Amino acid sequence: MPMPESHLRLTEALSQLDQLTNWEQRPRGEMRVGLEPIFDLSARLGNPHRAFRSIHVAGTKGKSSTCALLEAGLRHAGISVGRYASPHVEHISERISVNGQPVEEGVLAEALFLALDALRAARAEATPAETATWFDMLTVAGFLIFRDAGIQWAVVETGLGGRLDSTNIVDSDVSIITNIGLEHTEILGKTRAAIAFEKAGIIKPHSTVVTPLEAVDEAGAVIATRAAEIEARLVRPDLSNASTIASRNVAVAGAALDILGELGVTAREGAAVGAWLIDAQTERDSHLPGRLERFVVPAGGKAVAVMLDGAHVPFNLEAVLDDLSGMDGFSGEGIAVVAIAADKDAAGLLDVMKRYDVSPIFTSVSDRFRSPAELQRLAGEIGLASEVIEDPQAAYEEALERAASSGAWVILTGSLYLVGLLRERVIGQTARG
Repeated sequence: MPMPESHLRLTEALSQLDQLTNWEQRPRGEMRVGLEPIFDLSARLGNPHRAFRSIHVAGTKGKSSTCALLEAGLRHAGISVGRYASPHVEHISERISVNGQPVEEGVLAEALFLALDALRAARAEATPAETATWFDMLTVAGFLIFRDAGIQWAVVETGLGGRLDSTNIVDSDVSIITNIGLEHTEILGKTRAAIAFEKAGIIKPHSTVVTPLEAVDEAGAVIATRAAEIEARLVRPDLSNASTIASRNVAVAGAALDILGELGVTAREGAAVGAWLIDAQTERDSHLPGRLERFVVPAGGKAVAVMLDGAHVPFNLEAVLDDLSGMDGFSGEGIAVVAIAADKDAAGLLDVMKRYDVSPIFTSVSDRFRSPAELQRLAGEIGLASEVIEDPQAAYEEALERAASSGAWVILTGSLYLVGLLRERVIGQTARG
């Protein structure tokens, strides 16, 4: 059966896009600084980022899920909403959502072709957009799609950091910094305070920033200082009853929705929007692939609990494993199928696994990742028993077999890319079961 024309168009657009620098697929030590290329690119396309109001979200853990909650809450209110996210798990269309649905392939293709036309014009005229990156192009395409769809509000997730991230051209009414952990230290800085400075760069003058980080925290102090400097209001949500990742995300998203209500944003019934929009249905609608995604998979005559979460820094993984300890099916020993990118804190991730009694099976997914042999050596240095199986599918099947025979549970983690490679297989086994 021939491929639809829209799929072929998107394949061609992505092929041209792949000729550009893609910092998601290469070492980031030489990343450029400055937003001039994305501003120039957007100006050539009519500044689509000015066509809607926005909430801008940064953070080490929970930003994708917080964005999804905000999107679902605004949809609940009857407000047209777009969500821009990264990375994707299975298909690039996941990055651009229009009213809760991934963008259609044909729509994404045409937006990318418009961005590519603008890039060619910039190269001919030697203006800043001539150095636009893969992420610049996808970002401006997303904003074009939001403009043309008549989106009222966009929920925009940063790609990396914040201050110099391509998404930071939006003039957000509300910004959110979910938390700060050590990540991308070669780009963002070696301390939580340095990383907080980069993420606090998304706060706009005279706007509102939501963060659960207290002023006594080194990262929270940086955010508070930045907010004061540019006369932005700082709001800290109440986390006193938030004991899990999911409940913390709900508290943060709810605080942001309360602020929109204070700004005069109303739901279809005329009531001010607010945290009340996040009900059980909203939470169900906000579930994302590869983030605390639970399955029960039949194996060896047993039911094995399987978790998919692309946690890639120790701070993230510890939070995930802490939450798992209170979920049905996830008590006792765990077996992790793991791939870790070269720029991540592998030693820190392995230390967390040891403390939570999780034995890793290291696998290989791309040249950007640490070799399984290197990871096994690091695990050996801290006395963590591990196994190497180069093929991800075989690694997952071995984890299932071991779990079925020992009563353990399984987690696929360390990378959303790994999760994307294996997710369809997990879902297929669940359905067959």
